[in-house]
Amino acid sequence: MVGSNENSKGVIRPSNLQGGMGRNRRALSTINGNIVEAPQYPCKVHKKNGITDKSIADSAKNPVLRPITRKYAAQMAGKKQQPTLEVTKRPVQTAPSRNELEGQIIIDVEDYMATSDNDLPMFVQHTEAMMEEIERMDEEIQMEDVEESLIVDIDSADKKNMLAAVEYIDDIHAYYKKTESSSCAPPNYMEQQFDINERMRAILIDWLIEVHYKFELMEETLYLTVNLVDRFLAIQQVVRKKLQLVGVTALLLACKYEEVTVPVVEDLILISDNAYTRKEVLEMEKLMVNTLQFNLSVPTAYVFMNRFLKAAQSDKKVELLSFFMTELCLVEYETLRFPPSMLAAAAIFTAQCTLSVSKEWTKTCEKYSNYTRDQLLECSKLMVSFHQKAATGRLTGVHRKYSISKYGFVAKFPPSSFLLEASFF
Repeated sequence: MVGSNENSKGVIRPSNLQGGMGRNRRALSTINGNIVEAPQYPCKVHKKNGITDKSIADSAKNPVLRPITRKYAAQMAGKKQQPTLEVTKRPVQTAPSRNELEGQIIIDVEDYMATSDNDLPMFVQHTEAMMEEIERMDEEIQMEDVEESLIVDIDSADKKNMLAAVEYIDDIHAYYKKTESSSCAPPNYMEQQFDINERMRAILIDWLIEVHYKFELMEETLYLTVNLVDRFLAIQQVVRKKLQLVGVTALLLACKYEEVTVPVVEDLILISDNAYTRKEVLEMEKLMVNTLQFNLSVPTAYVFMNRFLKAAQSDKKVELLSFFMTELCLVEYETLRFPPSMLAAAAIFTAQCTLSVSKEWTKTCEKYSNYTRDQLLECSKLMVSFHQKAATGRLTGVHRKYSISKYGFVAKFPPSSFLLEASFF
């Protein structure tokens, strides 16, 4: 006979079940501990003292199953713990303990490194390589930030000046840089001339510089004149008695392209000591424009000079001395192997060294010129050698021009001979 809390069929009511279970709280706590500490993967539930959640649920739903009474629970409590039962119910997923994680995942890298027989695991090597790459990228980014902070925006002050064309100036000079190589004469074109040579060309250019100065023409006119002469001689063979006619005609074409007021043909004939007639000048003009296919829009050293002087933040003396250097190069045939942009950049760098302004080529100058100091040194050394002999010999037109007050007497500055010394590099 069961207790008074049982019904006639011996089934424990929920309230009584709770009291009966209270006697086995120690066993249930052990069961709960076993469940919590059990691994995640085995699909087993520990059965202790014959009481499980499943048995309780089944007994409540199916009356055929043996009811759980206090007497039966007491009997089961005295027996040994039965083996675990396989069930289809998925166990509660619990997080692994910290000790388990440390034992399974964490690896002591120092132990691996200290052991000479074992190599580092692959994932450790990959991690170290990745960290080194990240550090290297951080250093590069920092260096780029430092370099960008040293670059000055030379067009910021002209943003409100429509004539400065700030929105287009970078694209314009990028186009100049792209087309300058195709707008110059080959550096060895004199080899195909049978009646003239490099010395005759130098005499012609030195004379044109004096004529240009006497007519008070614009600076860009002189650079375009020399460009037209070289490009024409690179295609057309000329006898020496017509060489001066080529120079006069090139000056006339450059004036028509650059100047507001163009000298009359008669004045050019007069400056040539009446060596040619008006008809000869006009015929040579026609031949020259057809030979050059009317291509007169070319980037010369002058257009690059203005831009690079702005980047170098040069004063008037540096500007005048830079133009002095480039005009010395106009006379010399061997400088044709340098593009106009390099001549302009090297002239500014040489002028800064001559005036002791700076012996370095700043990051701002590098950005806008696309040349480093090392790239300019060869051309700069040639300019120094030209400066050293500018006042000697027969071709002294450039030196005389820049030895007057109008040009700041810059030709009289001592050349920067230290650029020629090996210790400078």
